[in-house]
Amino acid sequence: MSEISYMSNASLQRVRVLLGVTGGIAAYKAAELVRRLRDAGAEVRVVLTENASRFVTAMTFQALSGNPVRSSLWDEGAEAAMGHIELARWADEILVAPASADTIARLAQGRADDLLSTLVLASSAPLSVAPAMNQQMWAQPATRANIDLLRQRGVRVLGPASGSQACGDVGEGRLLEPGELVEAMLKARGPRSLDGLSVLVSAGPTYEDIDPVRFIGNRSSGRMGFAVAAAAVQAGARVRLVAGPVALATPAGVERIDVRSARQMRDAVVASAADSDIFISAAAVGDYRPQAVSPAKLKKSGKALALELVQNPDILAELAAQAAHPFLVGFAAETNDLEHYAREKLERKGLDLIAANRVGEELGFECSENALLLLWPGGREELGMAEKGVLAKALIERVATLHAAARGKRGRG
Repeated sequence: MSEISYMSNASLQRVRVLLGVTGGIAAYKAAELVRRLRDAGAEVRVVLTENASRFVTAMTFQALSGNPVRSSLWDEGAEAAMGHIELARWADEILVAPASADTIARLAQGRADDLLSTLVLASSAPLSVAPAMNQQMWAQPATRANIDLLRQRGVRVLGPASGSQACGDVGEGRLLEPGELVEAMLKARGPRSLDGLSVLVSAGPTYEDIDPVRFIGNRSSGRMGFAVAAAAVQAGARVRLVAGPVALATPAGVERIDVRSARQMRDAVVASAADSDIFISAAAVGDYRPQAVSPAKLKKSGKALALELVQNPDILAELAAQAAHPFLVGFAAETNDLEHYAREKLERKGLDLIAANRVGEELGFECSENALLLLWPGGREELGMAEKGVLAKALIERVATLHAAARGKRGRG
């Protein structure tokens, strides 16, 4: 690969990169990666895992980076001053290259049993991983599930490349070349489609209490909304996430507000909408709630039980009715006539964009994959079946394009 000129892009100047090197034959390429990162203007500190030190030495990385190399949580000199916390706070970017299958699994599980995994958990810096492993290990469903989970949390996955491997196999699993990794870091740090904008996202279900034990809810897992929040952060936005009751980790760089009911979600969204440029309503907000909530658990009587339901506030319609409101993006989950109902909702509520997906028959809810139909006044785009993190990135790019066009029209007006 030809030498890369960094003079035209100073986006890594004075950027503090924490490089995690894990065990594997590709660890030797990390030495060249340190040099390339420094050539691009970055300050680099290196953390070696125990297995990495079997392939490469700390002295090599100390000489190349100009900084001490860390490899253990039990470094008495460094940990007397809580060195791992200091290092986690120091980093502007964390890059794990090469990232072995074992390390990828540890990061996906949230393990903190060595220095590198602990630093990742203790830092709010953006995380990138560059997988390097045997092609069969990369193809394993467990590895792909771990990678998908990391992507959903906003982790950048760089590579792997395809080609001949040290073991003699040929296929996907090769570490990207050092120059390619630096280019990826430069691209991630460069101008992004939502730079300087504030994005508000709602996600997950809402629960409406019947009594202290029971509630009315829906099957939304929140995965799509959380993936959208992570994608918005990656696009450069300041992101606030209003989340219904879900068991999902907060994406890196996202401010999270937890709610339970539709009215709580409405209050949180309305309070945050005033200083938001874009609102993406990915939550499955309950349309109805019981008119009265029993203060005590309802007992079985042997007779039918009738619940009187009243309508919940329509958050999107309320915002659209305001004279000044964010760019509005809605979601439509339909079991039939998808485009018809989505288009009707777009027009009725006065939205700028709607993302429609079919649900039922093992589609939409509680799945890692989905497909979306994007509709806006005068346009449409189909996003085929893909992992939700991938769909979220495509959605965010469409939102960014339409928002920029809308802002341009207002400016000319």
